[in-house]
Amino acid sequence: MNNLYGTIPPCLGDLSTMIQDEFSFQPNVHYLNNSKLTSEYIDYALINWQGIVREFRSTLGLVKSIDLSSNNLTGSIPCELADLHGLIALNLSMNALSGEIPPKIGLMKNLLQLDLSRNNLSGQIPTSMSQMTSIDYLDVSYNNLSGRIPSSTQLQSFEPSKYTGNGLCGPPLTKYCPGDEEKEIPHVVGQTEGGGEGMNELEIWFYIGGATGFATGFWIVCGTLLVNRRGRNAFFHFFDSWKDWVYVNVMVYTAKWP
Repeated sequence: MNNLYGTIPPCLGDLSTMIQDEFSFQPNVHYLNNSKLTSEYIDYALINWQGIVREFRSTLGLVKSIDLSSNNLTGSIPCELADLHGLIALNLSMNALSGEIPPKIGLMKNLLQLDLSRNNLSGQIPTSMSQMTSIDYLDVSYNNLSGRIPSSTQLQSFEPSKYTGNGLCGPPLTKYCPGDEEKEIPHVVGQTEGGGEGMNELEIWFYIGGATGFATGFWIVCGTLLVNRRGRNAFFHFFDSWKDWVYVNVMVYTAKWP
């Protein structure tokens, strides 16, 4: 949060302590005549860590962090920064940085926090970032990035808001990448593909099932009558009796009609 402008100097990649990936820590102590003083001064700093300003004191010597956020820096991110294998936090957000994310950034295996949001970065997210298995905070939102988000356990675990404001696609975003098989859109009930009125699939199967059931039942009855003679005689006898009963009742009802 200064007024720094210009490009990020590539010589930042020469910070020897940050190149080492061992977490060595030597407390800051005053000495006088090779005798240890009884008083020690304690490091203190407020650092933007995972989107929250945190206070570091006794463990500050373990924090290998570069925070150049909220300035007026321009140009591209130096590829030399990827040589800082011991770096655990890098925040370059809210500048005017352009160009692509360094392809070798995935070699920073100890990186826990990476914030490149609100810049003018373009191109794709490097595939090497899929190797960053330790990263637990990532924000590349509001840039000009495009293409598919590399597949990895970590990159898909972040909220979609950390990728918004770009032309990115693929999980965890809901936007499909070209070539991905999109989910089939269900048909509207009662309409055909051309938009006209028609039968839906449920109605079609209802009529098919009804017709099949009627034909099956019809031929079962007819087949029984054709094969079983006694049953056929009983059926026709019943049918004749029922016909006579209907005829008599109709004639009686008609005679009583005024």
